[in-house]
Amino acid sequence: MAEILTTFFGMVLIVLIWVMLYDTNRFVVKSCSVSDKRIRKKCRAVVLADLHNKRFGKDNEQLLAAVREQAPDVILIAGDMITAKPGKSLEPALKLIGALAEEYPIYYGNGNHEYRMKIYPETYGDMAERYGQALRELGVEPLANSHAVLAEFGLAVYGAEIDREYYRRFRIRKMQEDYLDGILGRPGREMYTVLLAHNPDYFPRYAAWGADLVLAGHTHGGIVRIPILGKGVISPGLRPFPKYDGGIFREYGSTMILSRGLGTHSLYMRLFNPGELWVVDFVPEGE
Repeated sequence: MAEILTTFFGMVLIVLIWVMLYDTNRFVVKSCSVSDKRIRKKCRAVVLADLHNKRFGKDNEQLLAAVREQAPDVILIAGDMITAKPGKSLEPALKLIGALAEEYPIYYGNGNHEYRMKIYPETYGDMAERYGQALRELGVEPLANSHAVLAEFGLAVYGAEIDREYYRRFRIRKMQEDYLDGILGRPGREMYTVLLAHNPDYFPRYAAWGADLVLAGHTHGGIVRIPILGKGVISPGLRPFPKYDGGIFREYGSTMILSRGLGTHSLYMRLFNPGELWVVDFVPEGE
């Protein structure tokens, strides 16, 4: 009996390792459409999040091919294209962004890794400066608590760069009601407001601020997902079974598309949790 059990658990372990290797090195394409009377013209966006310098094929040729297949009008980035680690290469992210910038407008919202490089120069040296300069040379300027108006489509795209306090581990820190007003100002209501907000934990606050659509990442889908239940196991803040772990959420009249991201860091694994490339279609009401 013991030998049978040992063989069984050994086979289960082999299967889990195979699935982990498979899921860590692939991504799936997910799609969603939103409609509103303020949207003036159809617009297709491809959403990238949490690449963390991951490569899918040489120079990310597989990822680039998947983006091109969707024929987007714009690229929206929800943060953490790089991994903030001293001496870590910035090249994979910059090569991908450079290739995309030659073909599409890019609106880039920073994540905690881009932000961390900026506020801790004693740890990361000139990484933030070099990354920012390289992006500018590619024609990409991150929306760090700023916004861009896509008048043709009736969209206003904001990028929220929230304080490190809101990325602390173990519990969710309270965000003051007027905090987003202070860093972003108030959005107008004449355009459909898209908020690139890396951390999904504050979705209720983003909705109260006035975001019609929130695009987020950060949780990596919970790293490991429970089959059938489809629930993520742990958040980057080391909280088990986070409420916002991946997918589409609707609260307080707002929608959040939470990408499980594309890459990994620290724990270089995904289990029952492949990476995600999101496609969002903005459609005028009635079409």
